[in-house]
Amino acid sequence: MGTRDDEYDYLFKVVLIGDSGVGKSNLLSRFTRNEFNLESKSTIGVEFATRSIQVDGKTIKAQIWDTAGQERYRAITSAYYRGAVGALLVYDIAKHLTYENVERWLKELRDHADNKIVIMLVGNKSDLRHLRAVPTDEARAFAEKNGLSFIETSALDSTNVEAAFQTILTEIYRIVSQTQMSDRRENDMSPSNNVVPIHVPPTTENKPKMQCCQNI
Repeated sequence: MGTRDDEYDYLFKVVLIGDSGVGKSNLLSRFTRNEFNLESKSTIGVEFATRSIQVDGKTIKAQIWDTAGQERYRAITSAYYRGAVGALLVYDIAKHLTYENVERWLKELRDHADNKIVIMLVGNKSDLRHLRAVPTDEARAFAEKNGLSFIETSALDSTNVEAAFQTILTEIYRIVSQTQMSDRRENDMSPSNNVVPIHVPPTTENKPKMQCCQNI
């Protein structure tokens, strides 16, 4: 017997990228298990978790991948990005260097991932307001300039974590479903390219003239 978790309409792979220590693993655990670990250690290699949400009556299963931000794990890059339709590019609002490195992560993403991947810039640890080093407006302007969506989150107190994943998964679903609809329309229309239109003349033209008219 399949479990409820096996029943879904769409399966979307979403990757978490960004420097080590920005809170990627806690964003993952907060969204998929509603857990937060203050003692969270750096991720070694790759891990992923899943969660299903509802969008327009469809069940979307998100497979969210988290990888180490350290340089020594960069060899897994191509396999990590393969098949990904969404990415959360995460930085720490209290550490400006993690924000400065966003540009490098974005380049890597665009070098290795599908060019239609949906990308969201995420300023994590918004609970550290007193330590803020990255102004919200600056990050939002960067996101707009690079065609990214943008949100600030806190895995610690759950602020906007749900919204971040819901937003990116809904956007992916909209793109995928629109593509499917346009493909279907093209397929529906394609047979008509081989059809020769047949013009049937109106039947009234073939009717014999009424006798009464000939007797006038």
